[in-house]
Amino acid sequence: MAAITYELIHKDKVTGARAGILHTPHGDFLTPMFMPVGTQATVKSVSPEELEDLGAGVILSNTYHLFLRPGAELIAKAGGLHKFMHWSKGILTDSGGFQVFSLGALRKISEDGVTFRSHLDGAKKFLSPEVSINTQMKLGSDIMMAFDECIPYPADYDYAKKSTERTHRWAERSLKAATSKTQGLFGICQGGMYADLREESAKTIAAMDFAGCAVGGLSVGEPKEVFYEMLSISTKFLPENKARYLMGVGTPDHLIEGVLRGIDMFDCVFPTRVARNGMAMVSPKTNSAGRLVMKNSDYKEDFSPLENNCDCYACKNNFTRAYIRHLVRAEEIFGLRLLSLHNLRYLQKFMTEMRQSILEDRFSDFRAEFFYNYSR
Repeated sequence: MAAITYELIHKDKVTGARAGILHTPHGDFLTPMFMPVGTQATVKSVSPEELEDLGAGVILSNTYHLFLRPGAELIAKAGGLHKFMHWSKGILTDSGGFQVFSLGALRKISEDGVTFRSHLDGAKKFLSPEVSINTQMKLGSDIMMAFDECIPYPADYDYAKKSTERTHRWAERSLKAATSKTQGLFGICQGGMYADLREESAKTIAAMDFAGCAVGGLSVGEPKEVFYEMLSISTKFLPENKARYLMGVGTPDHLIEGVLRGIDMFDCVFPTRVARNGMAMVSPKTNSAGRLVMKNSDYKEDFSPLENNCDCYACKNNFTRAYIRHLVRAEEIFGLRLLSLHNLRYLQKFMTEMRQSILEDRFSDFRAEFFYNYSR
């Protein structure tokens, strides 16, 4: 039996949005889901026990960073990433490709792979499909990602075409290298912002023997309309019986539009990154922008919680906006922790409510209500 399988439970009768179950060696997880990002084998400032209490099921760790420090061999000696970071549920590791390609002048691409300079000490390093997969197998994640090239925006057609074709060849090499029976491997569609390349890439990845299919290279600076168009083209050609993962997306509007287009899984650093910058994510009913900037003077004497009816640690214990504002302005770590806990819980609840609306065939109403209140 495959290590990773996807079970489609229900499709919204109006929109076709999907509700399912992702089956993994470390548990079964309801979709659509949002995966918190634990880049360095930790979700910044949040403990594993807190993550579980927040409702997180699968978290993402970064192969590039763990490859450089502390090294996959050490993590393997510790018994794998689950034991190393004390996390008993699902783990997805990305391939390291996005981070390598974002290094710009510090990396050189060839058919074999990518030679680059470490951002830590400048040491010369090499990543390829084989190196990436072998690293991920040592890490012991539930879901591994094929090594691909994330095409920058903007990119001309010839570059995007050559890059996408190389990603397909690297996908075949990733599959060949993935010999673990206890891990599943997802392929990644690319294609830049070109409809024909997106269609070709989705068809090519869908035809390979991957456990799931991811859509990469989106939300990289392109206009929102182009993002949605390319996503719609990609998901149109992906198999119904496999999980679909949109990489690097985590704002509520993008989550809704991704689910509308058939996506099951999402990840993003957004909720914890903005928390460290003093921002709380809230329902557009609370604030039409969907966010509270806690440094603002509006909250200096505001003794209400971040959001009424929120069951996160910060809100249910009535840590007030005034108090959190004080902590943020004083650069106290506890304030950033409270905001991180709140933001992560907000997104977990948001996904749960979205899933329920799909099961009850009212996803279109859920979406309409959200955007009615949301200030674009």
